[in-house]
Amino acid sequence: QVQLVASRGGSVQAGGPLRLSCAASGRTFGRHSMAWFRPPPGYDREFVAAINWGGDVIKYADFVKGRFTISRDNAKNTVYLQMGSLKPEDSAVYYCAAAVGNSMAPMTLRAYDSWGQGTQVTVSS
Repeated sequence: QVQLVASRGGSVQAGGPLRLSCAASGRTFGRHSMAWFRPPPGYDREFVAAINWGGDVIKYADFVKGRFTISRDNAKNTVYLQMGSLKPEDSAVYYCAAAVGNSMAPMTLRAYDSWGQGTQVTVSS
């Protein structure tokens, strides 16, 4: 029931930074975790990062640890993904997602029931 609108992605050179944002709206009766996923070439959507409502439970995929930072601003109902040290293999369509009523920042695709439209990130070498 949560509507998610992601910001435009971008095209950057390897090593550069880029920030994505995703704003949530709609009627909800409980708190929710939010996350980012991406589909690498030839594979289904994979987990990137997640954060719970309070921001005290944060999880990252191994391939982005130390490079990406997820955060949220509940006053704006927005989740952010600050990407740094970008690599060409990071190029993908990134999707934000919300897990209504889940406070554990899950890493599984099935836990999320609301999705943004996807935003393209392209990293050139």
